[in-house]
Amino acid sequence: MPQILDGNRVRDEIMNDLKPRVAALAAHGRPPGLAVVLAGHDPGSEIYVRNKVRACQQLGIRSETLTPPDSVTTEELLGMVAELNARPEVDGILVQLPLPPRVDAKRVAAAIAPDKDVDGLHPCNIGNLVVGLPGLRACTPAGILELLKRYGIPIAGKRAVVVGRSDIVGKPVAFLLLHEHATVTMCHSRTAGLAAVCREADILVAAIGRPAMITGEYLAPGVTVIDVGMNRLDDRGEVERIFRNSPRKLAAFDKNRSVLVGDVDPFDVAEKAAAYSPVPGGVGLLTIAMLMSNTVASAERRAGAC
Repeated sequence: MPQILDGNRVRDEIMNDLKPRVAALAAHGRPPGLAVVLAGHDPGSEIYVRNKVRACQQLGIRSETLTPPDSVTTEELLGMVAELNARPEVDGILVQLPLPPRVDAKRVAAAIAPDKDVDGLHPCNIGNLVVGLPGLRACTPAGILELLKRYGIPIAGKRAVVVGRSDIVGKPVAFLLLHEHATVTMCHSRTAGLAAVCREADILVAAIGRPAMITGEYLAPGVTVIDVGMNRLDDRGEVERIFRNSPRKLAAFDKNRSVLVGDVDPFDVAEKAAAYSPVPGGVGLLTIAMLMSNTVASAERRAGAC
């Protein structure tokens, strides 16, 4: 049986490691502060932000949520970000995506002070990642590295294949793996011979956003698979096909009218991989934990600079 890379376990370890650091900051001045801007009423974003606020409460991080309406303009959001940049008690700023269609999301993201960019996606922080300088790292890629390291999965000298080239996951995780001395190949939907390239991987990171696209044809025996996909299936036929008429999954679908599946076929990965992160229960749990880690790190750096 393959080793399950349990996101619950690693998340709890990260959160426990952060508690004394938060307490030390609070004892010597103030706790870390995180501000989240949630524009509009996207249901998924609202759930995600509630989970972030809950994580702050668990650690003793001071959090606040700003909720401008759907009608907010780019200029108004830029003004809010400027005010948060200037407030000394705010160590981290996160503008939750997606933003309303009329808003220039790239301008807003670039307006966040790099030392408060706890999403790790400001061009300055991406540049620091590329050249190997210290800086805040994108949360999901940083969580992937934590998962591998805390389970003792060797990275140096290994062949890593990243499927997906997004600015949020694919590109940052490729550079993080490079800095850990892996040999990295980045692939995408237009890569010729994609399955053959994937079969060369010792570590395969699937972040292409297509349900169960990575089948057994793409997997070499003994590979470590990190499945970043979070695809919600609302078609019973698709659930039957992907989960091979699993009574448990079909019952879950009938109850909730949807189920989650990653980018990797759940049965093929269980047969071929030496280790893998499940969906749900894997990488997705680490994104908020790494957001908390970035917020604490930002507070520590800023406290040392004062």
